[in-house]
Amino acid sequence: MFTGIIENIGIINSIQHDNTNIDFTIASDLSKELRVDQSISHNGVCLTVVSLDDSTYTVTAIKETLNKTNLGKLKLGDSVNLERCLKVGDRLDGHFVQGHVDQIATCKSVVNENGSWLFTFKYDPKNNNITIEKGSITVNGVSLTVVNSKESEFSVAIIPYTYENTNFNSFKVGSLVNLEFDVFGKYITKLHSKG
Repeated sequence: MFTGIIENIGIINSIQHDNTNIDFTIASDLSKELRVDQSISHNGVCLTVVSLDDSTYTVTAIKETLNKTNLGKLKLGDSVNLERCLKVGDRLDGHFVQGHVDQIATCKSVVNENGSWLFTFKYDPKNNNITIEKGSITVNGVSLTVVNSKESEFSVAIIPYTYENTNFNSFKVGSLVNLEFDVFGKYITKLHSKG
């Protein structure tokens, strides 16, 4: 379980293909604080640390994960948003995030609003995922509030701190991002569709 509050930016240091899996080695300041078997969110995807040293650690993404996320498109030197799992008793500054990506979306526009940025994303509606105005959404692991909610499209307003301390500053029109829709909204939508 995560909160969507990014702790650190990691840099892809190595990409090794192993049958249908990919092992990513990531350089991060968090490395010295991690342990093998720990869950870490990478652009919103929960992955398990399989090996580490003082400056890097390695995680494995399996075929199912690669099919549903943007991880398979990562290249050497790319940045990834990192968050360690929530500790019981910590403040919940974002919202409940599982680290289970629902689908990818494409960045449709980036507008510099002279003090903030408005990012608009478009996603395939076939999975019946929805957003609501002022509801929660996770984009590449970042907990955000939805604005301009439309069918298969939404926007988020990004403050300077988030822009500078996540990989939002690398997004351009056409960038692919991971989406995790609000877990409570998903349950309500599923119950409503049965009624």
